[in-house]
Amino acid sequence: MRNVIAAVMASTLALSANSQAAEVVTSVNWTPNDGATQGSHQSHMFDGISLTEDQRQQMRDLMQQARRQQPPVNVSEMETMHKLVTADKFDENAVRVQAEKMAQEQVVRQVEMARVRNQMYRLLTPDQQAVLNERHQQRMDQLREVARMQKGSVLMLSSSSNTHSNQ
Repeated sequence: MRNVIAAVMASTLALSANSQAAEVVTSVNWTPNDGATQGSHQSHMFDGISLTEDQRQQMRDLMQQARRQQPPVNVSEMETMHKLVTADKFDENAVRVQAEKMAQEQVVRQVEMARVRNQMYRLLTPDQQAVLNERHQQRMDQLREVARMQKGSVLMLSSSSNTHSNQ
């Protein structure tokens, strides 16, 4: 009975840590709000930073330009992956090739977004940059704590299942 309770507690702790990680990760969002997407995207990069109207307009312009230049999502690649996943016989090599192809497309998108974010960052005053960097450090500290909790819960779950199998 004690082992069952330990396993349930470890599972609960692991689920809690995972949900906290998801919450922290989704709050690390560098996309500023603009009129077109307000409400659909949350802005966390600039939380606590007072932007001038000129800065806001320049950032909106950068985001609109980036959206126009960004290639559309490749639906056919997603469909190909779905077919590989639902096939009667799993083909690991084909899945690996498809996953790498999709990952490369994502890398291209992330590099472009990082370029835009860098341009936005350079629009900030040194004081605004300091606030942004401080907030970023706080989020990284939160992520480290969540990762530590996850590691601890996995170790606890592992040791409780080992204890359970030894009895």
